[in-house]
Amino acid sequence: MLAKLTSKNQLTLPKAATEAVGPTEYFDVETRDGRIILTPVRIQRGDAVRAKLAELGLSDSDVADAVAWARRRTRKPRR
Repeated sequence: MLAKLTSKNQLTLPKAATEAVGPTEYFDVETRDGRIILTPVRIQRGDAVRAKLAELGLSDSDVADAVAWARRRTRKPRR
């Protein structure tokens, strides 16, 4: 199978190759002895959430503050 590298350094993998490894969006890229090695990576949901928080620039204390805010009661407790 052949894959062509575009002028924008993008590579389209042959359908047969991607079907052989199963559904995945991400690949770990490694170079070894002049070869490029792609290994499918299954991103865990927690990793996706952490990546989104980092993208938004939210810190651990921001998340803790948001959780504390959400847990506050909005009405008086019953007696």
